[in-house]
Amino acid sequence: MDNATEHDDFALSRVPDDRRYHWFSIAVQRFGMLSSLASFLIGATLGFGMSFWNAVLAITFGAVVLEVLTIFTGIAGQREGLSTSVLARWTGFGRAGSSLIGLAISISAIGWFGIQNAVSARGLSSLLGGLPTWGWALLFGLVVTVIVVFGFGSMAWTAYVTVPAFLVLAGWSIVVELSRHDLGSLLAAAPAGPQLSLLQGTSIVAGGFIVGAVITPDMSRFNRSAGDVVKQTVIGISLGEYVIGLIGVLLALALRTNDVIAIVTSTSGFLGTLVIVAATLKINDWNLYASSLGIVNFVDQVFGRRVHRGMVTVVVGVAGSVLGAAGILDNFTDFLVLLGVVFPPIAGIMVADYFLTRTWRADLDASRAHGALPATSPTWVPTGLIVWAAAAAVGHFVTWGLPSINSVVVAVVLYLAANALGLVRGVGRSSTQPHLVPHPSSAPSRAS
Repeated sequence: MDNATEHDDFALSRVPDDRRYHWFSIAVQRFGMLSSLASFLIGATLGFGMSFWNAVLAITFGAVVLEVLTIFTGIAGQREGLSTSVLARWTGFGRAGSSLIGLAISISAIGWFGIQNAVSARGLSSLLGGLPTWGWALLFGLVVTVIVVFGFGSMAWTAYVTVPAFLVLAGWSIVVELSRHDLGSLLAAAPAGPQLSLLQGTSIVAGGFIVGAVITPDMSRFNRSAGDVVKQTVIGISLGEYVIGLIGVLLALALRTNDVIAIVTSTSGFLGTLVIVAATLKINDWNLYASSLGIVNFVDQVFGRRVHRGMVTVVVGVAGSVLGAAGILDNFTDFLVLLGVVFPPIAGIMVADYFLTRTWRADLDASRAHGALPATSPTWVPTGLIVWAAAAAVGHFVTWGLPSINSVVVAVVLYLAANALGLVRGVGRSSTQPHLVPHPSSAPSRAS
């Protein structure tokens, strides 16, 4: 097989059964996405405003919310072998709506790619010198780009290295700091900051990874069974939230501050910088991967052309690295946060349609038996787009609770209500191009 097709990773087609991975390989990557500096920060936020045991409850409830949503979106992706943006064509959005989803995913993912890349570059520049910060940003971004060009298998091996490295390095720094405090006193300590309610704490935990739940099909399409999706989700999310989150809680209680990230990374200069690099590398490859999949679907649906995922990865990776090096993406943070209320309704609508209303399930079921895609998809699903906009507006303007959770619940309720009224239907039919049918020559190498 040629390199051009080998690393396309079934961007616009189903992942065949013989190209699926052992659940543990995917669980390591899922845990890698959660065992991050951002998870430390979430834990520190809880520890700054809640007692230890209240924080435990908040993490438990928040993890359950994430696991439920992730399992449902993940099973849909596993069963169909399709990425989020492609699956959306037959789960409430149609061809046009799926192209918008792909574009939104791409903008968000490449934004975070550039921002996190710049964070690592600053650490490397201050520790090693040699290159200016922008030079390290370019170099680090290109390293991640090369990893993602080679697809899911390459990313799996990256996780095998960076996840243990991150846990060992960060664990050592944290143990050094916590050894100076009495554990019993920390468990009974009052928080140093303004008090957070259990609802607020739960919302913080659930909101911290809800975008990851939305794009779960990008990952779970490589799973072999629904049971594997459940196992990797429960283990990956539970370990990520409890291990990393509770350490953040203890550090906040011990140090009486929520600025734990600076403390963890500055405990021992060189070690702290390695923590940053390992943490960023194992998340940023998924940022870039999700962005490339979204763009491939967008170009296919809007312009009727298939572009190779590897080529898109190179273009987007270089662009994200350059923008990150220039510091431009730091100004996009507010826009990226806004996308945090735009994404969750997508998952709510997809889950409601795939499992409950089952509007286009017959088409998916019939084509899945042959490893192909349905011959056509609805061009527009006006109800899905209207519900998406309404739920996102609720998430943005309603101040009670957490915006991301509010928008998911509203999306499910509105979509089911619209279906009961007979309003969920497609407008127009779009042909599924022959090039979307998987071919054996397009299969990437399978990880061991």
